[in-house]
Amino acid sequence: MAKIQRISVHGHTSASPEAVYALLVDRERWPDWSPMGSFRLLEKGDENGLGAVGVFSTNGVHSCEEVIALEPGKRFGYALKKGLPLRDYRAYVDLTPERDGTGIHWHSTFTAKVPGTGWFHRRFLGHFLGRMVESLVARASRGAP
Repeated sequence: MAKIQRISVHGHTSASPEAVYALLVDRERWPDWSPMGSFRLLEKGDENGLGAVGVFSTNGVHSCEEVIALEPGKRFGYALKKGLPLRDYRAYVDLTPERDGTGIHWHSTFTAKVPGTGWFHRRFLGHFLGRMVESLVARASRGAP
C-alpha cells in the first residue's frame, strides 16, 4: 500500500479571517494573486459553492478540483478529481484569528499513483503550496481590491 504523503505550510497576514476567506472562495481570481495560470469553472455547486468543480491550468498542467469544505472565516477545502498522478488528494486552508490578523495553515494529504514517487510529489507540491501561501499573505495584506 502506498504511503500517505502530508504537506503543511503556515503563514500569517494582518488581514481578518473573513478577508482571507473571501480570497479563497473566489477561485476565478486566484490567477490574479497566485502562481496559478488560469481557472475555468465546470460546475457551480450549491448556492454557497460547495461541490463546485473547476480546472486550474498552470504551465501545461491541468488540475480538476472540487470544493469540499466551506466554513466562512475558518476553513476552505478542495479535492483533486483528476489531472495529477495522485490518489485521494485533499487540501484544507484553516484560518485562525490572531491578535494582529490571521494565521493560515494550508495542508494536504495524498498518495502517489506510481509507487516510489510520493517523495517527489510531496516536495514539488510543498514548494508550490509555499508559493500559494506567500501569495495569499501578500494579497490579503494589501486589503480589498
